[in-house]
Amino acid sequence: MRHARGYRRLNRTHEHRKALFANMAGSLIEHEQIKTTLPKAKELKRIIDKLITLGKRGDLHARRQADSQLKQDMHVAKLFEILGPRYKDRTGGYCRVLKAGFRYGDMAPMAIIELVDRDPSAKGAADHARMDAEEAMADAE
Repeated sequence: MRHARGYRRLNRTHEHRKALFANMAGSLIEHEQIKTTLPKAKELKRIIDKLITLGKRGDLHARRQADSQLKQDMHVAKLFEILGPRYKDRTGGYCRVLKAGFRYGDMAPMAIIELVDRDPSAKGAADHARMDAEEAMADAE
């Protein structure tokens, strides 16, 4: 029986798991779609749904709670300024997990986790902006 087994441990310590999901949640908020293993994606879904619910609330206490879970301020800002208003009418189910085959090296089941009603231009937007800035700097010289 699985009594009191509330989450997947993923063969990691508590601190490692906390850091892993903080980074993954930040990446999902930034890019709105990431590829990872299936167990990590299923566990991340629980975490990101709670974070988006905090973003919908939008008050100072919710912002501080989200800031304690996420590592970067830009992710907290996007959560409260873009994602919270986007999902204000939705009562739950903010992301979906799609199975994506198996990894070549170890046959681990892979999955794509993405936000529902995501912005397709968000994936890699920071990289495109950085490359454009580098090209502008090169042209100026």
